[in-house]
Order: sequence, then C-alpha cells, then structure tokens
Amino acid sequence: MRDTLSETGKLGLRLLEDLTASAAGGSAAWLHVTSLPRTFSLELIEFVLSNYISVFKILLPYEQVLRHQICSLLMTSLRTSSELEGEMVEPYFRRLVLRSVAHIIRLYSSSLITECEVFLNMLVKATFLDLPLWHRILVLEILRGFCVEARTLRILFQNFDMNPKNTNVVESMVKALARVVSSIQFQETSEESLAAVAGMFSSKAKGIEWILDNDASSAAVLVASEAHAITLAIEGLLGVVFTVATLTDEAVDVGELESPRYEHHPSSDYYTGKTSHICISMVDSLWLTILDAFSLILSRSQGEAILLEILKGYQAFTQACGVLHAVEPLNSFLASLCKFTIVLPTDTERRSFSSLVQSPMSKRSEIQVDQKDAIVLTPKNVQALRTLFNVAHRLHNVLGPSWVLVLETLAALDRAIHSPHAITQEVATAVPKLTREPSRQYADFSILSSLNSQLFESSALMHVSAVKSLLSALHMLSHQSMTETSGSVSSASSKQIGSISFSVDRMISILVNNLHRVEPLWDQVVGHFLELAEHSNQNLRNMALDALDQSICAVLGSEQFGDATLDVESKSIELKSVECAVLSSLRALYFSAQKSDVRVGSLKILLHVLERCGEKLYYSWPGILEMLSLLRSVADASEKDVVTLGFQSLRVIMSDGLPTLPEDCLHVCIDVTGAYSAQKTDLNISLTAIGLLWTLTDFVAKGLHHGSLMEKESGLNTDDTTPQQTIGEGVEDSNKPDYEARIQVVNHEKLLFLVFSLIQKLVDDERPEVRNSAVRTFFQILGSHGNKLSKRMWEDCLWNYIFPMLDGASHKAATSSKDEWQGKEIGTRGGKAVHMLVHHSRNTAQKQWDETFVLVLGGIARLFRSYFPLLESLPNFWSGWESLLAFVKNSIFNGSKEVSLAAINCLQTAVVSHCVKGNLQLRYLNSVMDVYELVFQKSSSYTGDTASKVKQEILHGLGELYVQSLKMFDDKMYMQLLGIIDLAIKQAIISSETFETEFGHVPPVLRHVLEILPSLGPPEHLSSMWLILLREFLHYLPRVDSPLPNEEGEIEQSTTGHRASSVVSEHKADYSPDKTIPATRITSNMFAEKLIPALVELLLRAPAVEKYILFPEVIQNLRRCMMTRRDNPDGSLWKVAAEGFNRLLVEDVKICSVGGDTDLKTSKTARIRIWKEIGDVYEIFLVGYCGRALSSNSLPPAALKANETLEMALVDGLGDIILKSSVDAPREVLERLVSTLDRCASRTCSLPIETVELMPAHCSRFSLKCLQKLFSLSSFGSETENWHTTRAEVSRISIITLMERCEFILSRLLIDENNLDNRPIPTARLEEITFALQELDRLTIHPEAASVLPLQPYLKTILREDNHDARAHLLVLFPSLCEIVLSRETRVRELVQVLLRAVATELGLEKVSLSS
Repeated sequence: MRDTLSETGKLGLRLLEDLTASAAGGSAAWLHVTSLPRTFSLELIEFVLSNYISVFKILLPYEQVLRHQICSLLMTSLRTSSELEGEMVEPYFRRLVLRSVAHIIRLYSSSLITECEVFLNMLVKATFLDLPLWHRILVLEILRGFCVEARTLRILFQNFDMNPKNTNVVESMVKALARVVSSIQFQETSEESLAAVAGMFSSKAKGIEWILDNDASSAAVLVASEAHAITLAIEGLLGVVFTVATLTDEAVDVGELESPRYEHHPSSDYYTGKTSHICISMVDSLWLTILDAFSLILSRSQGEAILLEILKGYQAFTQACGVLHAVEPLNSFLASLCKFTIVLPTDTERRSFSSLVQSPMSKRSEIQVDQKDAIVLTPKNVQALRTLFNVAHRLHNVLGPSWVLVLETLAALDRAIHSPHAITQEVATAVPKLTREPSRQYADFSILSSLNSQLFESSALMHVSAVKSLLSALHMLSHQSMTETSGSVSSASSKQIGSISFSVDRMISILVNNLHRVEPLWDQVVGHFLELAEHSNQNLRNMALDALDQSICAVLGSEQFGDATLDVESKSIELKSVECAVLSSLRALYFSAQKSDVRVGSLKILLHVLERCGEKLYYSWPGILEMLSLLRSVADASEKDVVTLGFQSLRVIMSDGLPTLPEDCLHVCIDVTGAYSAQKTDLNISLTAIGLLWTLTDFVAKGLHHGSLMEKESGLNTDDTTPQQTIGEGVEDSNKPDYEARIQVVNHEKLLFLVFSLIQKLVDDERPEVRNSAVRTFFQILGSHGNKLSKRMWEDCLWNYIFPMLDGASHKAATSSKDEWQGKEIGTRGGKAVHMLVHHSRNTAQKQWDETFVLVLGGIARLFRSYFPLLESLPNFWSGWESLLAFVKNSIFNGSKEVSLAAINCLQTAVVSHCVKGNLQLRYLNSVMDVYELVFQKSSSYTGDTASKVKQEILHGLGELYVQSLKMFDDKMYMQLLGIIDLAIKQAIISSETFETEFGHVPPVLRHVLEILPSLGPPEHLSSMWLILLREFLHYLPRVDSPLPNEEGEIEQSTTGHRASSVVSEHKADYSPDKTIPATRITSNMFAEKLIPALVELLLRAPAVEKYILFPEVIQNLRRCMMTRRDNPDGSLWKVAAEGFNRLLVEDVKICSVGGDTDLKTSKTARIRIWKEIGDVYEIFLVGYCGRALSSNSLPPAALKANETLEMALVDGLGDIILKSSVDAPREVLERLVSTLDRCASRTCSLPIETVELMPAHCSRFSLKCLQKLFSLSSFGSETENWHTTRAEVSRISIITLMERCEFILSRLLIDENNLDNRPIPTARLEEITFALQELDRLTIHPEAASVLPLQPYLKTILREDNHDARAHLLVLFPSLCEIVLSRETRVRELVQVLLRAVATELGLEKVSLSS
C-alpha cells in the first residue's frame, strides 16, 4: 500500500513512524536518530493528528500507522504507574498523551471504533483508580471536553451506546463523572470542598479564572484540587445535559419533533428521525445518573452561581424530556426540582427561626410565632421556584399528567406567600401580616406571586388539550385534599384547605383567561365545583359557590356575548351551546344540593348572573324556563332566605330581562310571579310580586296596540274569525305579516287574562295587604291599558273579573267576623302578654274586607271615569249597570260608612265625568237620581252617623251632578232634585234644634244643602223653575201668622206662588212615602241665617221677569227676619236679613228704575206695591229698631260696632243710592222715605234735655247720620252729573223737611239754654246744632228746590234774577238765626255770624266804601 503514495507521502509516513517509535522510547530508524525526547515526539504527533485529519482518513497507510502504532503507543502510555514498572510518569507527558487520545476519540472515533472504545474505557477506569489527583483532573478535563461538545458526544453515543456490539461508553463516562460528584459526600473535607466548588463557579460566572493562593497550605491545595475535580465532573454532566437539549432543538428544527408550543399529534412515523432517536436513547440511558448527581449538588451546595448552573441543567434536561415526551425522566426531574422549592423546616431550623423572630427585648405576648407553620424561603428555594416556572411556561403544552407535581409545589408556594410567618432568608425580623407591605424585603415574594399568577394567565396560549391536562391536575390536587379533609371545619388543616383554595382559584383564573374557548373546558371546571359544593365542610362549600358565581358571571360577561342588541341569528351555534351549558350547571347545582346553604348559594349565583348579564342572554331562555319553574318551587318553600333570593332573581328578570324573553316564556313568568304573590312566608315579597305583575302587563300590553289598530281599521271581528279558520282558508304571502300580528295579539290577550286570573285569586287572599294591593293593581292595569283592549276583551273583564270581584268583596264584607282582633304579641309585662295596638278602623275582619270592598268600588269608579262611553256601548252593559246599582243600594243601607261613601262615589263618578261631555244617556242619570232619592225616602229605617255621612255625600254629589248636567235636566228631573233636597231638609229638622243647642252650628246635612244651593239655579230652558226654587227655600224662613195686606197686584203673584208650591207639594207627595217627616217650618234661626245670603244671591241671578215676581215676597220675608231684632237683639238673623235687604236694593236698584228694563211689562200698581214694601221695611226697621238703646245682653264692643256699622250702611243705601237714583217710586213713597230719615234725625233734638244726657253715643251718631243724609238729598253741586226728575222731586221734598228740622233744632237751643241756666248744654245736642250750622253754610240747593221754599214771591224773583237762589234756604232760617245770636256757646255764635254774613251777601247788603 505504500506504493500508492507519492514520494512526499512516503517520506511523511516514514517520519510519522519514527516519531511514534521515539515517543514509545525506541530509536528513529529512518531519521537515524538514536533517541528523541518523548514529549517532543508526542507534541509533534498531537499536532499532526489535530491538523491533518483528512490525511489519516483518505490515505490508508497513514490510517494503518494510526491504528497499529500510534494507538498502541497511546494505550501503553495510558497505563498506570504500576503498569509502567516504576517508571516516573511526568505530568506534562501524561497531559500530552491524554490530549492525543482526546484528539483520536474526537476526530477518528468513526473509523477507529475498537481503539476509541478502549481509550474511553481506560479513561473512565482512570477516574476511580488510585491515581494522583492531578492525573485524575487531567482525565476529567478530557471527559468534560467530550461532554460539552454536542457533536462529539453524539458521535460517541451513536457509535458505541447505540451499537449493541459495543459497550455503552457514554453511559460509563457519565456514570464516572457522577461518581466523582457523589464522592464528595464521603470526604472529610466535604463542606470545604463544596465551598471551593461554589467559589470556582462564582469566579467563572464573573469571568475570573480561579487561582489558588501561593502561600496556601497543602491541605488547602488538596481541597482545591478535589474541588477542581468535582467542578470538572459537574461541568461534564452539565455538558451532557446541554448536549441533549441542543440535539433536541436540532430535531425540532429539522421537523423530527414537534415544538412544545404546538399541539402534539402522535403519528406512526413519530420518533423515526435519527436525531430524535439519539435524543430519546440518550435520555433513557443517562437521566437517572444525571439526576442523582444534580440533586446531590443542589441539596448540599449553597453557592448562587453553582445553583444557577445546576438549575439551568434541570431546566434544559426537563424541557428536552418534555419535547421528547419522556414521561418518567420528566416527572423525576420535576419531582426533584419541586423538592428544592418549598422545604418545611426541621425542628432545629424552627428553633433557630424562632430565635430570629423573637428579640431578647420582646415580650412573649407581643409575638407568638406558630413554629408549625413557619416557612423560610432560601435563595436556593427562590431560584428553584423560578426554574420551575420557566419549565412550566416552556412545557405547558406537553406536561400532561406531570402538572400534578408542579401544582403541588405551586400550592405550597401559595400557602407560603399568604402565610403570616413566611419570610425570605434575608429578612431577619418577623413582620406581622397586617403590617407587611410589598417593599424590597419582600421582592422575592412579590416576584414569585406574579410568576404564579402569570403561569395560569398564560393558559390562554396553551392548546386545549394542555389546558384540560392542567385542569385535571388541579382537580386531582384538590380531590386529594378533599378526601383528607373531614366534615368538621375545625379539624380541617390549613394545608388541605389551602390546596383546595389554590386549585379552585387557579381553575377560575384558567377559565377567565380562556373565555374565547370556554366550551371544552366548562364541564371540567364546573364539575369540580359541583363536587366541592357537596362536601361536608362548610368552608369548602362556600368556596365552591363563590367559584361558580365568578365563573358563570365571567363567561356570560365576556366579550363573546358582546352587544346585547345583536340579532339572535348573528350569534354562533357555539355561543348558544356555551350559554346553555353555563346556566344548566346552575340548575344542576340547585336540584342536586342536599344542604340548604348550597341551595341558597345557588340562588345567590342566579341573582348575580341575572343582575350582571341578564340582558346578554339569548339561547338559554328555554333553560330559564326550568329556572323559573325552580323559582316557582322556591316560592312554596318555608325557608325565608330561599324565598327572598328566588324572588330577587325573578324581580331582575321581570325588570330587565323581559325584552329578551321569548314569547313562550312569558306565561311561565306570570305563573311564577303569581306563586310569589300567593306565598305566605314574606308579606313584602307578595306585595312586590303583585307590582311585578303590573310591570309584566305593561310589557304584554305593548303587543295589544297593533291589534287594536287592526281591529279599528279593518273591522276585524275577533269573535268570528279564529286563527284556525284563517289557516284553513289559506294565508297568502301578502297577508302573513297581518296574520302573525293577529296571532301575537291573541297570545298577548291570553297572557293578560292569565294575569287577571291570578289577581282574581289574590283578591280572596286572607291577608288584607295582599288583596288590597291586588285590587289596586288590577284596576291600574285596566286604567293604563284599557284603550288597547277590544270590546270582546272588555266584556270578558266585566263579566269574568270585575263583577265577580265586586260580588266576592261584597259577600266577604257582609259575612266576615266582627270580633275584634288582638295585635301581634310583642312581649310580656307583669306576667301578661303585651300585644301590638291595632287601629280601630281595621281591628276586625269585616273592617278589613270593607277596605277591600272600598278599593273595588274605587277602581270601578276610575274605570267609569276613563272608559264609560266604551263600556256603555257594550251589548249587555245596562244589565251590568243595574247590578251595580243593586250593589250600591245594598252597600248604602247595609254597609259601613266607608263602603257607602265609596258606592256613592262610584255612581257619581260615572255620570259626572261624562254628562258634561254630552255623551251620557239620560237613563243613567235618572237611575242615579232614583238611588239618591231612595236613600232619603227610607229615612225612618236609615239613621245614625253613617246615614248622616251618606246623605251629606249625596247632597254634595247632587250639587256637582246638577252643575255638570244641567243641560240634560227637564222639569220633572228638576222637581225631583228639589224634592230630594226638601226631604233632606225635613229629615234634618228633627234633630236640628238639639244639634244646634249642643254644637252651636248648623247640622251637617243642612250645611251641605246651603253649600249646593248657590249652584241650583235653573238653566235658561227651565227659567220657570226659579219661582219654585226660591219660594221653596223662602218657605224655610221665619214668618208671622198675619197675612199680607191684600192690595192690587197681590192676587196674581199669590196665585203664581201657590201654583208653584202645589207642583212641588205634588212631587213631594209622589216621592215621599215616609209620613213621619213633619211638615212644620224650621223654628231655629241658625239655618235661616245661612239661607238668606244664598237666597239673595240666587234672586240677583234670576231672570228679570222671575226676579220681579219674587221681589215683593223676598222683601216681605226679609222684613219679618229683620223685625226679630225686637225680640232677639243679640241674634244674628236680623243682621243677615238687613245685610241681604241692603245688598238686594243697592245692587239691583235698576229693577225699580223708570225704564230700567224695557222688557219688563209691569203694571203701575205692582210697582207701587214693591215701593210700598220697601218703604215699610225702611220705616219700620230704621225708625223702630235702629239708633235706639234696645235691651240686650252685654255684647262685646266689636259686636256693638258691627251693629252700628250695619245701621249706617242701611242709611247710606237709602240716602245715597235709593233716593238719588232714577227710580219710579211714587211721590208718597218718596215723602215717606224722606220722612223716615227725618224721624231718625230727630232723635237727639226731640228728646228732653234730661233724656239726651242719658242717651248712648251710637244713638246720637245715628241721628246725625240721618240729618247728614237730609242735607245730602237737599244739596246740589255743579259736579252732579245726573239731575233727573226723581232726584229733583226728592230734593224738593227733602229741602222742606230739612228747613223744618233746622228751625226746630235752632229753637230748641234757646229753650235748652233757658232751662239749663248755667249748666252746659249736653254734648250730643251741641254737636247736633254745630253740625247743622256748618252744613247750612256749605249747603247749596237747586233752583227747583229753592222754588218750594216759603219766601215772599218778590224775594224769589229777585234771587232768581240775580242767580242767588242757591242759598235761599238761609233766608228761610234768617229769623231763627237772629234769635240765637245771643247764645252762650261761642262756637254757635261764630257759626251764626258766618251764616248772617252769607245772608247779607245773598241780599247784596255786604259792606261798601262811603267814597264809592
């Protein structure tokens, strides 16, 4: 074979052979050198082997030399010192040999299988032979080099370990390295060695070469050398681990293995790749050895750098096992790693920990550390935990069942983080849990807690199968703790509870972070919660309920349920299944629960779900049907909490969920709400549930509006056409929307009547609050939505609900017990029970049913107010109205006061609300009038306080009814109205005197008559009724027995009055069968006092013709009342009559005016009679009863002042209005009226002087007032605008009267002065003469008045020609004035002097200058 080489090749081959011989200790034949240094030869050989690899692989002669000569040389050189027969082996030479062997193994192992196998076995054997330490270190360096080179280690493992014919050299090599590592535990200086190893790794991590001090002792050198050897072994093992990781990554890169970030799908060709097969084989053969070595170092060492390297090895190998799906190695490494994460301290460590946290100065009571729960996290633990988190993050898709190991550790970590006594080793002081803050001292805890949370938050990136595996592991972890936890809460350890809590919280976290794919995970998560909810431990059950609550709300509140406004069709089928699955779990929880607290918790969850997510539910409403049925069963439960929670859920559904509720669910809602209304556990729930029925009907009624429009527009008769008929006839496409709308209306009608049926049952409830609320709700529903009901529906409501409800309430009110109830017992006092007070208005069953009956009647009244025209148009409504009248009559005569008043109000509302609109039939009005009349007709059997209240209400209603419907009244109806009022007055007479004596005011019935009287004026088409009305009420004023004087005009009026009275009497006879009512007149004046103002008001409003006819009669009656002052001066009747008389004349004086009303065709004699009556009143009353000192009880000053004011008002009315107006009174009447004023004015001057001094002051003031009116009537001023004939006539009459009165006053002055001698004149007499003189000075008269003065004709002529007749009256009194010039009173003389000068002026006798 040498011949194939070139000359150069041959030379090189000979040189290589000589170098090999020289290295072996022989001579170099070709070089002709006896000997060369062996080290030199080996260095050259090493250089050639490492740099000319291709030469040995291509040229066979060179390969032969390598195989047979060089390998033999190296094998011989590798022998131990004993094998070399005592030859001193130099370290440098040994290093060269080992380096050469390493090159051969690294570069030529594929071709030199046997030789490399021998070399490797020799190297492995050298690690445990008793060789010098430096020799072993050299061997370990070589082995470490093989391990850290992934390519070399792969080739070696592939050529030897994977070849059955060869030995497992790689496995042997790894075991040798592990043996070196494990030898440390048998060394006496193990602690020093471990410290040295840690130092070497720390220096390497910092990039600093570790060097032993020069002055180190031999022991230190030994320890360092041993540490170096161990370091090399550890690095070699780490190299193997990283090689496996590198090869695994290569297999993933070339596609032989799936990345852990993608889901694994095993197939038939899986693991068939060359690289992947090598990786799996390496892991299977090496993992146990590596694990033992790593766990030993990790348990014994404390250096940060070495721990980080070992943990990196753990992470790399574990990740490779996960990718390779090597379950056993993976679990073993994870278990080992978890062992170094959380370590419970030993007793010694606990004692040392206790000494750390308790300072010498602290008291025992200040800090009490539970040594059993004390946990200290060392840096090793923290780094191990971080490594575990890295592994879990990297392998989350492939861990599978291995998650259990990880989760057990994380659960322990969670307990440690939340433990009050857990600290890191750097913290030397115990900090109470409540005062700890996430400061730098607890940075490790904060980081670990964050990593713990992030691990489960990252589940969103896992495959579904991986998430299921994680959930299964959590379930397994929780289940293990559940089986260990007993039923007693106190005996459950904190560790077990903590593990379960950890599992539950992490399941929730996983669910929350996987909401986008929650369906495949839901059953697994909730299944565990349901299992946990059945546990005997209370804490665990509460934990499960909270978890289920959070889970359901999280799923339904997620974005995938999105906008509640989306159509159902736009939602996916997957979303539908998710929604149904979520809510079905809640139903399963409730029905499977054996304990009441679980049922309560399930209802709380339901409440939360509906409150937060009810508007987002779409597909689960069929499931809601079952839940509503569930709620219905809850409504029958005796547990109050369960009922309350169930009702709260129903309340949320009814308030917020109705828009999304399918049509076929509404009837279930109604049934369940009705069940809650009828339950007896909680009254407030029943009342609120009834309110929910109203809410539901509001929603249902929205579907009726369209139907009502269709019925109105198209005339659809729902009675004749049914949905079945329409289907049979065939529905065209164009009519489908209308047909569907009709179907919807029918369904909504059924729902509405379903609500009504429930309410009808509630009306019979024994609890008054419930039935009253039901009644209110029923009529509120009809009142709010009655316009949407068809006539057919209204008929059903009337005959099936309203009238039966009325009948039932009436029957219950009549037959219920009248026994008084005792209130609820609230305690005891003195050995006796103390009961809550019950108001007298509801302390019996009958009174409470009366209240219900009142509500029914009030509801019917509200319906009539709003829908009476619609109800009136129903076919059989009149029969229903008659039934209602029968109920009303029975209620009035047999019911309580409240019921009677409600019955009257029901009728009143029906007719009053619609008669004003003109759309009420007359028969309804007549029927109400007949009922009212019947009440007064049965006066003998219908008495008492209730009867009085009823009559008052009827009278009030009559007034309102007449005002609103007066256009509908005819003569007969009006006479019936007056007849009813007459009956009321007569019945009130019987007790009026007693009542007035006892209470001092008008009886209530008469008071109501007075209240409605002003509104009873007949309308225009019944003007003739004015006479009947007023004469009827004049009948109740006091009268005297003397007949009126029979004068002309009286017969006609009396005939009219008697004819009207006879008509009323005939009507009363027809409608008043009760003969016990007396026909006498009222004897008390109190009613008359209130009646007179009303009659005056009515007379002023009466038409002119009727007013003229009635005027004399009214005046006569007023005169009689005014005359009562004689017998009862302190009474009020005469005052009221006087005020009415004055107002009647003052405000309506035009009735007596000449030509005041051209339409009045009255005879002169009739007018004379009217004025005669007026004159009689003034003359009799003013002269006989005014300005006099009448006998009286001691009236207060205010009353006396009021009487005086009234007298003055009468004088003012006569003097300022009657006598100054253009009236048609005859002259004799005018003279009579002026004479009346004169007679009143003569009071002061006509009395003897002795009597004047005793006269009261008001008498003199009244006399002066009348005198002043005489001056006013006689005067004429330029400002007077209307000087008509009546005014002139009155002036002519009054001036003569005035002159006579003044002459008398002046003459009396001189007489009084003579009689009094030196005594002063009485003040009243002096004031009178002073007033007369002053008024004479101011008085100016009309020429017509001056013409009647008793003066000489020539004086009249002179005065008239000179226009001085305005003061001609002074000439008449001139003689009298001259006589009193000598009066003793200075003031009188001064006034006379003024008047005399005025006379001189009038006669032209004023002073003139002589010169002029």
